[in-house]
Amino acid sequence: MRTALVRAPGPRLADGLVTHRERRPLDLALARAQHEAYTGALAEAGFGLHWVEPADDCPDAVFVEDTAVVCGDRAVLARPGAPERAGEVAGTERALRGLGLDVRTLDGECALDGGDVLQTSDTLYVGRSGRTDDDALCRLPSLLPVRRVVGVKVLGALHLKSAMTALPDGSLIGLPDLIDTSGLPGLRVAPEASGAGVVVLGEDHLLLAASAPRTAALLRADGWRVTTVDISEFEALEGSVTCLSILV
Repeated sequence: MRTALVRAPGPRLADGLVTHRERRPLDLALARAQHEAYTGALAEAGFGLHWVEPADDCPDAVFVEDTAVVCGDRAVLARPGAPERAGEVAGTERALRGLGLDVRTLDGECALDGGDVLQTSDTLYVGRSGRTDDDALCRLPSLLPVRRVVGVKVLGALHLKSAMTALPDGSLIGLPDLIDTSGLPGLRVAPEASGAGVVVLGEDHLLLAASAPRTAALLRADGWRVTTVDISEFEALEGSVTCLSILV
């Protein structure tokens, strides 16, 4: 069974560091309900849910994607670009080891957030952002040798996967104004900003945020099956559907 690692939103969610947008008051009860609907969509698509232990002292811990990169049976632990998020990684490491994965760590003082790493069948696109540096990009090929590594400069987003994701056929969708597209094979433009975030649930099945109805309609017209979930409270913190899980 496919597995999704998820972590429940903690009581200090509104105090997090993920976003650099202007804050608005968050509704924690609504966030919890939205997270339950999100995890329900994963379960309905055939994913077994593996809950990462709470990290209530780390407000951003619900954005579990940033804590590791999983490729096949190997995982590379993140070295968060925001040092205040370092405490999130230990719980993810224990969860990954509990699943029997080969867990590796990055040497040196490099910075890597999992949200900056986008996988296709043969490539790791790694965002060169404010949270991931060139040192980490250079170290990844030896840790994940089954993928070629391509750096992508992030120009106007927190993480690469806030601006670009991939469909099951390997094609890319995103926001060309927010990334350097010169090294990409092509990029389909998402009609809405949140449409850049796509979670692959199956060979023909995609998960999108409810705030991207035009993107969902476009993808359905192309024959994809699309499920949408409302994650407005997480979007207020610059989160997307990809941020809330690690698919194994």
